Amino acid sequence: MATTPEAAIERLQELQKNQKISIIELSDDFGPKPSSNGTKRNSTGSDASAEDAEQATSPATLQADLIHYKELFSKLRFSYVEQTTKEKFLTALTIDPPQFVEPQENLELEAQLVEVKASLKAQKLQVADMLAQLERRGRELSQRYESIQLRTTELSSLPSQISDLDATISSLRESSAPDPANPSLSMPLPETLQALQAREAEEAALDKQLASLQAAVPRKTRELERLEAELKPLEMQRNGTVAAAKEAQRRREEGEAGMGDDLEERGRWLTAVEQGLRGMLEVEK
Repeated sequence: MATTPEAAIERLQELQKNQKISIIELSDDFGPKPSSNGTKRNSTGSDASAEDAEQATSPATLQADLIHYKELFSKLRFSYVEQTTKEKFLTALTIDPPQFVEPQENLELEAQLVEVKASLKAQKLQVADMLAQLERRGRELSQRYESIQLRTTELSSLPSQISDLDATISSLRESSAPDPANPSLSMPLPETLQALQAREAEEAALDKQLASLQAAVPRKTRELERLEAELKPLEMQRNGTVAAAKEAQRRREEGEAGMGDDLEERGRWLTAVEQGLRGMLEVEK
């Protein structure tokens, strides 16, 4: 059965309530002791004590306290060894009968002391290794706890984000309804891709055809120049023929007999020749 985000958030909150993850327990023995007079403090005093307690339980404060107590215990140990040595020495001198220590006993005690020191040094190294492992483990757990807190915060914001995404999806579905004016705008993605490929292929074919036409432009230009050069004499001949035809028409209208008929027949012949040349050269009038 699938778990909803809301159920997961409730489960995490329940686990966080049941499990108290804090370093306050580490500083209980070092923090200030509560007052035994039974007097009640005002709200200002309570707030100040709460701030002091929070500062006293911070990692930096605990580290400083640890260094301080290490130095203090070192001094106390030196004082204890010194006082114990003096007490034993004075006791050995003042008892009746006095206690005398032979050199052999001193040598045995020194040898025993060397063994004890070696064992103590090994234990110190072991304790230091354990402390390093505990510190490393503590840092890893702290990082994991911070990561869990961050993910919990992100998870708590997921329901609202999911609601916003659902609303966005609904609006997109409504806006992507088929357009009656242009159905191609509402085609599915595969059909849109096919139409795009077809348009691209058509565009490539048109580009190829345009490139071939552009390549043929110089040749067509040279051919046009040649035809224009050939057409110029024909134009001059045409102009002369037209002028002669007009002159023949004028003479015919003026009533000159015989001469007008020859010019008319010559004009018809020249017109037929011109049409034939234009047809052969494919030149429009």
